[in-house]
Amino acid sequence: MATGNETKVHLAREHALELLQQMILIRRFEEKCAELYSAEKIRGFLHLYIGEEANAVGVMQALGPDDAIVATYREHGHALARGLPAGEIMAEMFGKASGSSRGRGGSMHIFDARHRFYGGNAIVGGGLPLAVGLALADKMQGNNRVTCCFFGEGAAAEGEFHEALNLASLWDLPVLFICENNGYAMGTALERSESNPDISQHAAAYSIASEAVDGMNVVEVEAAARRAVDAIRAGKGPWFLENKTYRFRAHSMFDAELYRDKAEVEKWKKIGPVIRFSEWLLETGMIHQTDIDSIEREVAQTIDDAVAFAEQAPWEPVEDLTRDVMTPPAREEVRP
Repeated sequence: MATGNETKVHLAREHALELLQQMILIRRFEEKCAELYSAEKIRGFLHLYIGEEANAVGVMQALGPDDAIVATYREHGHALARGLPAGEIMAEMFGKASGSSRGRGGSMHIFDARHRFYGGNAIVGGGLPLAVGLALADKMQGNNRVTCCFFGEGAAAEGEFHEALNLASLWDLPVLFICENNGYAMGTALERSESNPDISQHAAAYSIASEAVDGMNVVEVEAAARRAVDAIRAGKGPWFLENKTYRFRAHSMFDAELYRDKAEVEKWKKIGPVIRFSEWLLETGMIHQTDIDSIEREVAQTIDDAVAFAEQAPWEPVEDLTRDVMTPPAREEVRP
């Protein structure tokens, strides 16, 4: 588990338990979502974050409440790590009016202005220009804020990826780019789609400092994120982290997952962020099995409460469905 960067992180027992609790919460929440999807309680698309928990949890430790988050359609983990209430997230998954987006966004469009959590974006790479815009606004207004933008390695093949990095560097914007590289852009192995599969090197073309990180190690992720955020706040421009991770589930609940074999998945599971961190903490004596058992009980209650909240939450009234929907003004008929 040691990375050489632990001295950069205050890994006291309380902090270690917090990191573990957040990762277990995300894992159990996602497992429950898969179960509820099969029961048709959650509809539409569903992209699970199982296996990637260390990235959201580690990065969020470096960010303050005034910083902005732009996420992907695999954003349930980001939202939970950011502190959005589990009940509101689950209600959003159900499409209920008590959800974080009043039930209008669903799984891929979780949004919460109170936490400066700006999506959930369904378009691959779609959040990158939004992050640049948020950071530009902060710079113009003199705000000492950081905008953190999560995206997958598939976004590196999109035009907005290059446009966003170029402008962020050109305008010296306070953006933290986080590439969650899980090796497969939907169903295509990275080596099949990128001539240079080392995504962190792409940032060099735009004079952006970058670093490749073990995305299965929450301590290393937090240490790297803190270094990056400190540099950004010091006026050293945007920063780029490539977190090398792996999703244990298929791309989405509709994915037949024919592009990788089960042995590969099982190999990665053995070094998964939850099991890896918990085993290391037990080996070092920082925590005990009773601590993990306590976390599991607490998380189970949180999940049960979230599901109960979502079940009892109201649907949006039909008469309100056009609220906040922009319609063009009526045009007067012009007769010849």
